[in-house]
Amino acid sequence: MKHIPQRTCIGCNTVKNKNELIRIVKNKENEIKVDKTGKMNGRGAYICDDINCLEKAIKAKKLERVFETSIDEEIYESLRGAISDK
Repeated sequence: MKHIPQRTCIGCNTVKNKNELIRIVKNKENEIKVDKTGKMNGRGAYICDDINCLEKAIKAKKLERVFETSIDEEIYESLRGAISDK
């Protein structure tokens, strides 16, 4: 049986299979993007495909702590769009 990597959601702190979560990545140019492939270079954070988890992470400033930078509202809006698309 093949091993499936586990990751923790930064919103609700539940551990799930990596392929069930959405990866958010910060690259060397300090751009924060949604990584649909899961293979982009950079520091990654994982979040459930649930708008409530995203709102918890935004309220607690979890993404800002993980990426050690301030995050613009437009990045949060693109994340909301990526999650609600599914």
